Amino acid sequence: MKPQILKTNLDLSKYRADFPILERSVNGKKLIYFDSAATSQKPRQVIEAISDYYKTKNANVHRGVHKLSEEATAAFEEARKKIASFVNAGDSSQIVFTRNATEAINLVAYSWGRENVGSGDEILLTQMEHHSNLIPWQILAKEKGAKLRFIPVNSEGELDTRGDNIKKYLNSKTKLLSLTHVSNVLGTINPVKDILQKARQINPKITILVDGAQAVPHLPVSIQGIGADFYVFTGHKMLGPTGIGILWGKKELLEAMQPFQSGGEMILEVDWEGATYNYLPWKFEAGTPDIAGAVGLGAAVDYLNEVGMKNIREHEKDLTAYALEKLEQISHLEIYGPRSLESRSGVISFNIVKEGKVGIHPHDLASILDAQGIALRSGHHCAQPLMKVLGIPAAARVSFHLYNTREEVEQLVPALEKAKEIFRIKD
Repeated sequence: MKPQILKTNLDLSKYRADFPILERSVNGKKLIYFDSAATSQKPRQVIEAISDYYKTKNANVHRGVHKLSEEATAAFEEARKKIASFVNAGDSSQIVFTRNATEAINLVAYSWGRENVGSGDEILLTQMEHHSNLIPWQILAKEKGAKLRFIPVNSEGELDTRGDNIKKYLNSKTKLLSLTHVSNVLGTINPVKDILQKARQINPKITILVDGAQAVPHLPVSIQGIGADFYVFTGHKMLGPTGIGILWGKKELLEAMQPFQSGGEMILEVDWEGATYNYLPWKFEAGTPDIAGAVGLGAAVDYLNEVGMKNIREHEKDLTAYALEKLEQISHLEIYGPRSLESRSGVISFNIVKEGKVGIHPHDLASILDAQGIALRSGHHCAQPLMKVLGIPAAARVSFHLYNTREEVEQLVPALEKAKEIFRIKD
């Protein structure tokens, strides 16, 4: 069944003009950037906001009474408020700045996990998790004598949670459920609100973390509407700078947790024998933060709000439908993940196969496409266990954002056919 082709009304030429990097060439070809799931490109408004901060108000925050420090602090905290509003997070004091989503998950594993997970407890994950939402829990489980369990991925690239299936994996021993909102490999949009409700019906005491790194940049997200205990995401995938991420947590949990790092800023009062810790969110923000990164992320939120997250979602659905239609016409090409546009984001992982096996290694495929100016991802995408479930060593991946076009998708097809020709994979 062919996916429905949608049409959106975004003025792509207007928005594409905001991204300076799209003006450059790679290997003599106009750049086509299909790697936004790894990191998104940045509009001029974000770049200029960071530059303006360094040019006009560069100073440390919270610690000075001089004008520059006051202005830097105001810009830093205003960004926090923008971000809280953008994801409907409620009180901005529940927004903790981290380096990225990975650090946010590690913060929870360290500060909450080591106080609340013990021997015999179970931690429930899924088979589609990024390593960042797997390894911290592996370390914690080994340290505490807890057990890891996994919700499997079915043949459609979705979690086995339909109906009452989650009962097979979750019980009274389950201390934590940690799962991705959107898979970075399969593109699967998990029905997290429904999953969380089912989980709490079985175990009302369960704590739940949602990894929103691939969701917040592409979908309208309401953290309060989802009902998680912790929600994490990162700036660099949502048109913002690298080095800035977000942990949101329920206030009562954050207040009960011990600091992840210690030093300056995260204290109220210090003497020789001890200290009292700062209020939220600063208790978890030891040392000088990435002030420019926060300002840049605030500008990215402004930009995304201007475009409209619903518009971005519809545009990516249109591109994904168009790309799936085109890719399915290429022989020897296998696509992974759901076919339903409602169940997948703008991420398409695939392989060129021959006789049931990967016929062109994704790294070779990416190199061939790079020679034609097309940037896409290749490898295990920090999801090696999922690759084993799929029975492949790696995959190629295209991923879209608001600056991609149907015309770019059309150039992908002959590039893939050329790769087949080079490797002598014939129909």
